[in-house]
Amino acid sequence: MATTFDDLAERYIALWNETDPARRRRDIDDLWAPEGRYVDPLAVAEGPDAIDATIAAAQSQFPGMTFRLAGPVDGHHNQVRFTWELGPEDVEAPIVGFDVAVTDGNGRLTQVLGFLDRVPAA
Repeated sequence: MATTFDDLAERYIALWNETDPARRRRDIDDLWAPEGRYVDPLAVAEGPDAIDATIAAAQSQFPGMTFRLAGPVDGHHNQVRFTWELGPEDVEAPIVGFDVAVTDGNGRLTQVLGFLDRVPAA
């Protein structure tokens, strides 16, 4: 099951880095269940349109930065957690957080709860 959780986390992070709108939407539709819900301290997105808009907004807010996994992926049953970083390539990331994702039992995301561990001062 660890490979499945690793793959799920890698696909999820890749979505946040996908800048082609058509490809990103296709990948959202493949990875997320139609009723999928994403919640973090800054956003609540319910359904594929809102999830897509949330990812696009993050990309526009942080141009030139990419998301990357920052540690091992851990999961059991239909849930997985992982730490991620957001920053420029090859330097320490200024933003770090972790997500807890729940799947529908068929490998599609139904909910992701995001937490921010480190953010730059305003």
